[in-house]
Amino acid sequence: MELSRIAVAGASGLIGSALVRSLAAEGHEVVRLVRRAARGEDEVCWDPEGQYIDTAGLAGCDAVVNLAGAGVGDHRWTDAYKKTLRDSRVLGTAALAEAVASLPEPPRVLVNASAIGYYGETGDQVVDEEAPPGDGFLSRMCVEWEDATDPAREAGVRTVFLRTGLVVAREGGAWGRLFPLFQAGLGGRMGDGRQYWSFISLYDEVAAIRHLLGTDGLSGPFNLTAPEPLTNGEITAAMGRVLHRPTLFSVPAPALRLALGEMAGDVLGSARVVPKRLLESGFSFTFPEIEDALRAALGR
Repeated sequence: MELSRIAVAGASGLIGSALVRSLAAEGHEVVRLVRRAARGEDEVCWDPEGQYIDTAGLAGCDAVVNLAGAGVGDHRWTDAYKKTLRDSRVLGTAALAEAVASLPEPPRVLVNASAIGYYGETGDQVVDEEAPPGDGFLSRMCVEWEDATDPAREAGVRTVFLRTGLVVAREGGAWGRLFPLFQAGLGGRMGDGRQYWSFISLYDEVAAIRHLLGTDGLSGPFNLTAPEPLTNGEITAAMGRVLHRPTLFSVPAPALRLALGEMAGDVLGSARVVPKRLLESGFSFTFPEIEDALRAALGR
């Protein structure tokens, strides 16, 4: 990808911070969207839920990447927090898409976050980008999230949706909580362990985003997951092997539902999602296997 000016929303998050480091290391000019007054030309003030953005700060950007959104696993899913999850994504995306569309010279591409939660519970069925959305809260939110980019698409901006799976990283996300448990010898399968977890290494997540940013002609949804999803039981066993720890503990499904409420469905649900379009576009995974992804996350 040629050197360019790229705006990133959600730049302080797990994926965003890794993406910004990668882009800056290769000489790209990165502009961060921040929720306070901008302190320089490399920052743009915005308020996602308030649907405000300093549009002038996006002028001259060749690309915009939107990874912003409240953490899905940060709180129990009360009605109030579900509204926070939805508004932080849908309202922020709509504001950004409208800002992009209003520019005299809009960016060439908008890469917008989404999630494999789009597909809902799919059991053992292999799911690619042609599958319809599911029926649960996450599915409905993802549909609204992607639809919120309509102003940019209608303005002729190439628009990409990142339907990301579970990111294997120590710094945050689901694995940020799993690693300490397993390292303490307290890890184990969740529920019956037969539910599929579609994972991706943080390295491959960033590489895939950069591939989609820099490849003209690619638009629409792309599943960002490793080629071979595994069951929770298989991943539990791999964690034990890599960390050299026992995995004797298990958390029964009723206990998870009691502790997590509605969010337990995301842990116990099965989504066997494959990156069909990403592979067809010529992308090559560096860490396609779970043990390699785990070792990469641990810096080994």
